Amino acid sequence: MGLSYRKSIKIGPFRLNLSNRGVGHSWGNRLFRVTRGADGRRTVSVNLPGGFTWRRTRARR
Repeated sequence: MGLSYRKSIKIGPFRLNLSNRGVGHSWGNRLFRVTRGADGRRTVSVNLPGGFTWRRTRARR
């Protein structure tokens, strides 16, 4: 088993994500969130009523 690290710092609607891969960030609320990962991928998430979630991830350019 490898060693990993993950820490999230929340500042209002903005979140800074620290991991052993690097630094990522996200902003939004419970219903809508945009995330940029440490590897450059961007993910848009929309949480719909009834437990449904729509998520789209785009690769790094």
